[in-house]
Amino acid sequence: MTKKGISINDLDLSPKPGKIYWRNCQREWREEFIYFLMVDRFHDDYERSPLPSAGKTKGFGTEEQLKHTCGGTLRGITKHLDYIRDLGCTSMWLSPVFENNANAYHGYAVQDFTQIDKRFGTLKDFVDLVDRAHALDMRVFLDVSLHHSGDNWAYPHDYPYYYYNGAVFPFGKWRYEDKPVPVELRNPDLYWRKGQIRNFDSYPETREGDFENLKAFKNDDSPEALYVQEILTKIHCYWIRETDIDGFRLDAVKHMGEKTISQFCSHIREYAHKLGKRNFFLFGELVGPEEMYNNYIGPKTSIIVEDTAIYYGLDSVLDFPLYHVLSNVILGKSTPEKLINRYEALRRSALSRGEFGEFLVTFIDNHDQVGQTFKRRFGNEATEKQIIAGIGFLLCALGTPCIYYGTEQGLMGSGEGEWNIRESMFSLDDKKSNVLNKDNTIYKEIANLASLRQKSEVLKFGRMYMRDFSQDGKTFHLPVYEDCLLAFSRILYDEEMLIVYNDSTIEEDEEYICVDRHLNPEGSVFRYCYGATGKIHVLKNEDGSRHFIKLKLKPEQFVVLTNYPKSFS
Repeated sequence: MTKKGISINDLDLSPKPGKIYWRNCQREWREEFIYFLMVDRFHDDYERSPLPSAGKTKGFGTEEQLKHTCGGTLRGITKHLDYIRDLGCTSMWLSPVFENNANAYHGYAVQDFTQIDKRFGTLKDFVDLVDRAHALDMRVFLDVSLHHSGDNWAYPHDYPYYYYNGAVFPFGKWRYEDKPVPVELRNPDLYWRKGQIRNFDSYPETREGDFENLKAFKNDDSPEALYVQEILTKIHCYWIRETDIDGFRLDAVKHMGEKTISQFCSHIREYAHKLGKRNFFLFGELVGPEEMYNNYIGPKTSIIVEDTAIYYGLDSVLDFPLYHVLSNVILGKSTPEKLINRYEALRRSALSRGEFGEFLVTFIDNHDQVGQTFKRRFGNEATEKQIIAGIGFLLCALGTPCIYYGTEQGLMGSGEGEWNIRESMFSLDDKKSNVLNKDNTIYKEIANLASLRQKSEVLKFGRMYMRDFSQDGKTFHLPVYEDCLLAFSRILYDEEMLIVYNDSTIEEDEEYICVDRHLNPEGSVFRYCYGATGKIHVLKNEDGSRHFIKLKLKPEQFVVLTNYPKSFS
């Protein structure tokens, strides 16, 4: 089968002969710790050594270099899976790997959905990566886009066209003789052809418009849109068949109809089951208020296509509301109220939405830094201790934590364009250096916290409660001002773990922190399991309505304590 002229009908979706698809992993999704990397930026094929660094590190690449392909490969990831595993990550989320337009490095400008981009490697390289990850008990998720293809065609005269009151513009020309692939996508009627989005919060513009020069597929209930959906579903089933991957992260979910996402997820999940793959993880990028989440997560009823069926949507979405507030609280830029409200909303969702509410994918750093005009990595402004505390919150609180590549080395990228926060982890000026330093303090402390989480059922499955504090042991309230101790508990049956952070950058702070009075009688003890050593006795107020411990923390100190084994002393 030659590359030119591949049809969707040429793709074999039958199970590979003799292949036993991987389904040995018994972890629930909320037990995962995800490492998100951009394939072009993580590592190339050369043998390199890490530069020494005790803390925050500068990644490689000038602004001009980072606008273009840097040379990262799938083999480079495979060679350094131990770096990701030893950080404590149990799964990887890879940026898109399908063949892209020549001027795109990021993977979101697909021109051939049936091939691996040669700059990243081969199909065998991808299969080898997944197989090696599975041998290490790690899952692999692939980033995919259903909303648009690459810049594979032009409007008339190759002018930039912009969305205007839903007008459909004429088709200009295909940019390539044999792209996009499969050949069924070489049909102008499968695209909206309504120009670039101007207002990303305006409906239906945000669903029908193009992402800059990336061309939007139709995604409504029209015959053309249903045909596009059938094509894209078969393509992604093919990649599960070929590579044995364990999940998809769906890009730009907000820009797709709920039914479109729901039906895609249902068909993908059903196909994975045919291969014997259970719990295929489907999570999405959904930038918007939490009220939107329920439109995409959980059971959905399909429209009538050939018969009536029950479809199921995404398993989870990226928690953008938490992302927008957590970093500011950790950095001391914001008082804790919004963060407390966010975690309380997560707790309520966990009760009302069932298990789906437990594992929204949480993060503090990413490749877009949505909402920022001037892009900055979290590490650009954060200290080493603040980076550790930020990831500590993700690892200890509700959700499925996700770390953006390089955060564990304190990368500090910033600039006007998003390429500035997508630094290379390997030198672009020599073939000897990288920044994959396992001796870095930030890396080691995140690894310690991840190890604690892996061993603790409480931190993975426990209920979560924000904790009141007091300066005198009498008047208790939730923190409402900066420079205080921010605390929450995770409780699983009779075990309580208390997580506390001093968000002051300059002052030591001593306060009383509430604990569960039914689980922790006066005189019982909490022991440090991260951030300090020793034990602290439980006290109570005069009427016995409050039980608490007294903590003194240094600036930016992050600690975890447990009441187990339960005892008095």
